[in-house]
Amino acid sequence: MKEQDKAPLQAALYGLDGRSYKTMVMFLQGPCRGAAVVVEPIDADVDIIDADHTTAKTIFEERREASPERPIIAMSLENLKLDNTIFVKKPVSRDGLLAALDQAKKLIDQSARKSSNKYTEQAISKTTSRQETSETRTGAAKTEQIPPKNIDEEERKKITKHKTAKQFSEGGFSSYIGFVPDIDFDDKEQVLTASYNPKNYFQGYVKSAIGVAMSKARVVKLNSGWKTLLIFPHGHEVWLDADDMQLRAFAGLPINNASGSAISLSPVDIKNSQTNVAMDKFQSMEAFLWKLAIWTSKGRYPSSLDIEQPIYLKKWPNMTRLVVTPHALRISALLIRGPRTMLNIAEVLGIKPQYVFVFVSACQALDLLGQAKRTDDQLVAPAEITATLKSGLFKKILNKLRASKSAE
Repeated sequence: MKEQDKAPLQAALYGLDGRSYKTMVMFLQGPCRGAAVVVEPIDADVDIIDADHTTAKTIFEERREASPERPIIAMSLENLKLDNTIFVKKPVSRDGLLAALDQAKKLIDQSARKSSNKYTEQAISKTTSRQETSETRTGAAKTEQIPPKNIDEEERKKITKHKTAKQFSEGGFSSYIGFVPDIDFDDKEQVLTASYNPKNYFQGYVKSAIGVAMSKARVVKLNSGWKTLLIFPHGHEVWLDADDMQLRAFAGLPINNASGSAISLSPVDIKNSQTNVAMDKFQSMEAFLWKLAIWTSKGRYPSSLDIEQPIYLKKWPNMTRLVVTPHALRISALLIRGPRTMLNIAEVLGIKPQYVFVFVSACQALDLLGQAKRTDDQLVAPAEITATLKSGLFKKILNKLRASKSAE
């Protein structure tokens, strides 16, 4: 099978409420084994529309006008027969959706071949025309005029901003996030103290700078003595003059008081600035903070959280644009059911604590997570879920916590 055939389709969803949207994202990543990933409409290969939505007719018209060549998959309880539309019966089954995606892939390939043939014909025609023209002209050939760039073209150049989610298995994730040499995550004593303070790292300064930029509603520059970081509050973007490898290395370095005092913010007038803002260095503010927290955490949890107290998710992370850490979807699904402690999550899911810690760190960086201190959080216990055979270590940790708590 060719490499491009293995690549998942990029799908845009329409007519779905928040819960249904999340369900479809998980359905594509889980039962459908990543046959398609959900992206923004500008990046999509195929549109998936809930045909039972009250505004479905308008959505169909808008999508066909905006992207006439793009395949449309319609989901409905009724047996629909729409022109140029792939139908999937609700409730959507894995086989039904996979068949629809496969049909969409074939239509995309056919369209690509037609475009390729058309382009080749146009190129041959232009070459012939130029050869005929050159015979009647003398001197150097004239350079073709490049049409002015429009807003959409400028936006598409923001390559990093529009990257889709990157998913990791346990195998390659440890080397991706880095190691903490003074913490052994297999040692229950050290797991209890495996925390870090974001304010002592670049992450803390970036988070504060974003807060200032958003409150002042103006572009600011974070002067850190490292690489240039510009924050654009209106577009929820950041611009960093560094690649991910450089950022990952710098993110894990503590910033001491001496160097921290030299860090400052300054307003930027982009129109009159001499800074060369390359379009490919723009990043989504959300995705930037998320991965910055991952690289700063290195598998530790934020020190502002009490490891003995339950945590909860305020909202579901947008996994379509974020680095998907190992077991992120399972952790999210568990926390959506109700608050739990970080060690309980690791025990129930049978996973290493650092996978929980790094996910928690990233969620807190985006203000998606809180510590359960509300009365109703303690009113009803979360549903019991059978732990796996790997949970022995975490039971010991929990028992130690309870013992130390009662000793106090």
